[in-house]
Amino acid sequence: MFKNNLKIAWRNLIKDRQFTFLNLIGLSTGLACVVLIYLWANDELRIDKFNANDNQLYQVLHTNGIETVENTPGLLAGALSKEMPEVEYAAAVIPSTWFDNKGLLSFNDTHIRAGGEFVGKDYFNIFSCNFLEGDKNKFFSSKYNIAISKEMALKLFNTTGNVTGKTVEWNQEGLNGNYIVAGVFEQNPPSATAQFDIIFNYDLFLEKNPKLLKWDNSDPSTYLLLKTGTDIPLFNKKIARFIKSKNDHSTSILFAQRYSDKYLHGRYENGAPAGGRIDYIKLFSIIAIFILIIACVNFMNLSTARASRRMKEIGIKKVAGATRGRLIIQYMTESMLLAFLSLAVTLMLVIFFLPQFNEITGKHLILDLNTNLVTAMLVIAVITGFIAGTYPALYLSGFNPAAVLKGKLNTSFGELFARKGLVIFQFTLSVILIVSVLVIYRQTELVQTKNLGYNRDHIVYFEKGGKLSENKDDYKPGGVYEKDLETFIQGIKNVPGVLNVSNFRHSITNRHGGTTAVNWHGKSPHDQTQFTDIAAGYDFIETVGITLKEGRTYSRNFGSEKSKVIFNEAAIESMGLKNPVGKTVNIWGEDKEIIGVVKNFNFESLYENIKPCFFDFSLNQRVSKIMVRIKGGSEKTTIDNLAKFYKSYTGEALDYKFLDDDYQQLYSAEERVAVLSRYFAGIAILISCLGLFGLAAFTAQKRQKEIGIRKVVGATVSDVAIMLSKNFLKLVLIALLIAFPFSWWIANQWLQNFAYRINVDAGIFLIAGASTIVVTLLTISFQTVKAAVTNPVKSLRTE
Repeated sequence: MFKNNLKIAWRNLIKDRQFTFLNLIGLSTGLACVVLIYLWANDELRIDKFNANDNQLYQVLHTNGIETVENTPGLLAGALSKEMPEVEYAAAVIPSTWFDNKGLLSFNDTHIRAGGEFVGKDYFNIFSCNFLEGDKNKFFSSKYNIAISKEMALKLFNTTGNVTGKTVEWNQEGLNGNYIVAGVFEQNPPSATAQFDIIFNYDLFLEKNPKLLKWDNSDPSTYLLLKTGTDIPLFNKKIARFIKSKNDHSTSILFAQRYSDKYLHGRYENGAPAGGRIDYIKLFSIIAIFILIIACVNFMNLSTARASRRMKEIGIKKVAGATRGRLIIQYMTESMLLAFLSLAVTLMLVIFFLPQFNEITGKHLILDLNTNLVTAMLVIAVITGFIAGTYPALYLSGFNPAAVLKGKLNTSFGELFARKGLVIFQFTLSVILIVSVLVIYRQTELVQTKNLGYNRDHIVYFEKGGKLSENKDDYKPGGVYEKDLETFIQGIKNVPGVLNVSNFRHSITNRHGGTTAVNWHGKSPHDQTQFTDIAAGYDFIETVGITLKEGRTYSRNFGSEKSKVIFNEAAIESMGLKNPVGKTVNIWGEDKEIIGVVKNFNFESLYENIKPCFFDFSLNQRVSKIMVRIKGGSEKTTIDNLAKFYKSYTGEALDYKFLDDDYQQLYSAEERVAVLSRYFAGIAILISCLGLFGLAAFTAQKRQKEIGIRKVVGATVSDVAIMLSKNFLKLVLIALLIAFPFSWWIANQWLQNFAYRINVDAGIFLIAGASTIVVTLLTISFQTVKAAVTNPVKSLRTE
């Protein structure tokens, strides 16, 4: 029986090639979208899950109720380990991202830029780290022991064996010196957010940075391995005011978040996790379901449209004794066969488009046909075939044989309502996607064009490099280091095409964190306002193009500027100072004179409002980067000349970045969402139009005699086309009315994440509505015009 049904189903699919082709396009495209989204979402969900102790591994974060950061006091890990019985192990870590530039690792004549982490004694008990050579249990026996990754060992020594005990040189921000290689470790997998080449002893960092021994400092990250069965909400209540118990002035509230959750749940509101990348996983999972449903609806519409051609076949089969159940099985077999054929086409589409999908998402996904994926795809195919075939099977098998053979089959209200309802449902989902795409596009455009308060165009920056990174004993104003740096900067200024140059530290596009150690006359003892600091040298404000509101900027004409400070407008407003220039504030225990105020500028992403900020003048070794503004239109020539000068002065190749690229990187996720949304919205419209095409064909066939009569009594081709088209336009207009409120709500929910956002105005809905109507008219025009120009004699002929 099954073999016979399969043979009949195959013959029917071959017989009606147009129906089969259209359904294959719809189903396979929908399934391909689902598979691609599944691969992407599965990869996102695996980020940072590689640690053996993942379920017990937590990171301590702290918040002031407004901003949540991962930097914690240097003493926190040790104190929690001693005082909290729930903590099995605790470790402080200075991540490689804490440093503004990579360090220089040298062995003989080989010099390699690398990123290093400083880790506490319990680090290897918390994180999974496989040593290929050396003993990690003996790693902390010396402050000057380091472990290097397998990749770094190959670059430095051309081997991973017999490298322990070798001495290498390290240059980076006050940590310069000779170190002993005590081990070679397997680098974290690509699914890890933390990537580094070298592991250092945290005790050495403490020795070099004694400020970490005070509770008012927040630099390292703190990681915990909690005992099995720990009640996390209760534990968070216990540690919430832990810092305040050590520092009366602190207003920080601590809480522990599972380490592997931070990647997906990295956005916080009022000191609590409030989403993040998990929102995009949910978004695209919903889109995948939408597209799959639209594909199934499309299948139903095409099948019912085709039914009018099979009425006599069904009537004859019923007269010959076929039961409704057998007919249902036959048509479900046809549906399942088509679903599995679509699955085969899906695999080909995924293989073909996966490289382009990887380029859009910035990933390296592969179609690994493992048991889980194959099972999921088969289940999806079965469910899709069942859902898509159920209604057509019930519809086709329910025809009255006598009515069919007499040609008196009438369309019931319920059947008509269901078919039109499916079309409305399809286009409602499609319009929601169109509006979402327009909103994302406009918000992305705002991000690209907003005046940030500085000019990021034609600016490159790079690390100092060479002898400017070496150990020096004299960092005093006018000392050896400062003279070298000034000579270097003056040399860059002389490069043709360079307009301005300055030295700096910290990020100008995404600067987080800050200090509460800013005091002024009249400050409330309860004021815990955080001020973000940016270390900068002469001409930095001019180089970046920040607008000076009053006072002056740092200048060589006034001697040493170490005791001077420049604030932004938000800082002055927060302090409540009037006529601030010339007044004195105390920062980190030092008195500083306010010499200038700059207009507000965005030094964080547009997710955040502008916060209080100040520029701290510095020419010491920790001001690690050089920023250069170059003449527009001469970028290539100028950078080539700059690279030659850099090589001659430092002995290293110039590794530079554009400031604008850094800014764009902040919104890479939004850019990818925008691109993917456009593709998926287009696919949804395509599939919906296939369903509309099927309904148009069905309607034209059902009304062919009516059309013939109208033409005989004088109706023109345009009259007939308008008559057929207006019914479809009604369905689309209903879909628009339903979709607009939903899409408005969805768009506003997404925009709430941004401090600076567009308004969802009527123009967006007008564009979405107009484009949907145009696409609808183009889709149905073929069938309506075809029906309108058909010879009425042929339409009225009795078969």
